[in-house]
Amino acid sequence: MTTQPQGKTPATAQQPGINKPATNTTATSRGTTTVADSVVAKVAGIAAQDIAGVYALGGGAARALGTLREAVGQKDLTQGVSVEVGQTQVAVDVTLVVEYPHPLQKVADDVRDAIYAAVEDVVGMEVTEVNVSITDIHISGDDSDDKHSDDRRGEDSRVDTRNADDAGEPRVREARVS
Repeated sequence: MTTQPQGKTPATAQQPGINKPATNTTATSRGTTTVADSVVAKVAGIAAQDIAGVYALGGGAARALGTLREAVGQKDLTQGVSVEVGQTQVAVDVTLVVEYPHPLQKVADDVRDAIYAAVEDVVGMEVTEVNVSITDIHISGDDSDDKHSDDRRGEDSRVDTRNADDAGEPRVREARVS
């Protein structure tokens, strides 16, 4: 019976950095600067979220997971953004939901321009392309997906909306504190 020595297997030996996050390294006469791909994606995500008409980034599953993250106090700024980073160039794909009635093409163009500017200014890399996919449109008042909706019960959490009086106004239950 033959055994392989512990350490790198031939498959991982041919793929350096297989367990490391992708990074971009720039060498100068004064040292090197390394920028992780996730940082480039975060810069692009922040730029896209700042555009009027962008309701959310990501498709349905990504947004559902993002809602769970936000519930525990974390926000993923790279949600809906993927980047391909070369030595000096970046390609960005962004998926978003547009707020109705903003013109879809204008929002896509504004997102594209903002990502170009942010990545080139902040990261210092040339952007070769920004592909924008609009997967949904958000209509305000859509309660199932309205992250900006007001609390329908108001400030008083003791309002019982199931039991309304004759005028349609909710009845307020008394809270008993022991």
